Amino acid sequence: MVQCVVTGLGSYVPQRVLSNHDLEQMVDTNDEWIVSRTGIRERRLASADETTSDMAYHASVLALRDAGVRGEDLDFVLVATNTSDTVFPSTAARLQARLSDRPMAAMDVQAGCTGWIYAIAMAKALIESKACMRVLVAASDKLSSIVDYHDRSTAVLFGDGAGAIVLEAREGPGTVGVLSTYLNADGRGAELLVQPGGGSREPASHETVDGGLHFLKMSGNEVFRFAVKAMPEAVEEGLKRAGLTVDDIDFLIPHQANQRIIDAAMRQFHLSEHQVVKNVSRYGNTSVASIPLALDEARHEGRLLPGALVVLAAFGSGLTWGSVVLRWGMDR
Repeated sequence: MVQCVVTGLGSYVPQRVLSNHDLEQMVDTNDEWIVSRTGIRERRLASADETTSDMAYHASVLALRDAGVRGEDLDFVLVATNTSDTVFPSTAARLQARLSDRPMAAMDVQAGCTGWIYAIAMAKALIESKACMRVLVAASDKLSSIVDYHDRSTAVLFGDGAGAIVLEAREGPGTVGVLSTYLNADGRGAELLVQPGGGSREPASHETVDGGLHFLKMSGNEVFRFAVKAMPEAVEEGLKRAGLTVDDIDFLIPHQANQRIIDAAMRQFHLSEHQVVKNVSRYGNTSVASIPLALDEARHEGRLLPGALVVLAAFGSGLTWGSVVLRWGMDR
């Protein structure tokens, strides 16, 4: 039996802070309105010349150092992102070249804010099938590059950031590692959260630029209703596949999209404040990076003790949703 275990973690956020008070000078909103509806007080924004691959690189270097390995030791580089440096080549290929002179498999995973969960599921399958021994799974999004800062419904929500995890194979039953994954999608909700311009449906043109079609568009109420149903399902199905129940949860680390969505999950599962890891107030919705950022923070704060059962759950455009259940422990 081959187990998929965590050996390294890293995260990165840009230096620039965009507070709610800053947004008051940019769009018709105020701090009280934003906090009451989202729980967000500030978010980080990448600089103009800082790319998605740059942020992924910073997080990945820390994860590799944490694992005690080099880029050359990897078998596969997966990058979850919705804001790739370019349509092609992949951000993963650019990241691989910066981490190692040795060629290796590399690809992007695009599944909305659920992308990092999808990528971990892929890495787990690669490792347990013995196709790979060591996989880097990075998550990075520069959402500020596609947010319309004149649209208060989206401008207040999103921030930039990155996270990375090193997953490795270990022989034997083991006591730590990724126990299960659950993935799902329903494309009937594709238009609820979308960047309309730039693809083959709406190729870049003067009309798409003038019409603001290259900015993120979201039907907020519909996405909220979807999220409060999808998050619990993701948690329950992931636990079911691991042969566990909600009573076994030590920590839930949900996608940091909105405080009200997180609170709804807490109430449904009767979890305490201590059991739910939250940083949405400081970073906003960093898309694919939100869970690895929260996971890395919780680890550095000493909250994740060896043997703790941790559930990671996300939802995103697609519409997509999913979860990862892991028994915590840094196996080096």
